[in-house]
Amino acid sequence: MIVEIYTPDQLIFQGEAASVTVPGTLGSFEVLKDHAPIISTLEDGKVTVRTGQETQTFAIKGGMVEVKENKVVVLAEGLAE
Repeated sequence: MIVEIYTPDQLIFQGEAASVTVPGTLGSFEVLKDHAPIISTLEDGKVTVRTGQETQTFAIKGGMVEVKENKVVVLAEGLAE
């Protein structure tokens, strides 16, 4: 599946991933290939992208996520420091 992570001023990550874990408002959840469509708000926390053998983590300051047709778009309010 394709994953894109944006902040208001830049594209942070774009590429293929096996799974993505996001800090949902009601709790962290994982998105895998063929996940049902969903839109959710995000809390401050970590977005973890697993691309086969590699794992990348991005600390965000809230935002939202949309999952649709094997594409995950994270719109973060900013990166945590």
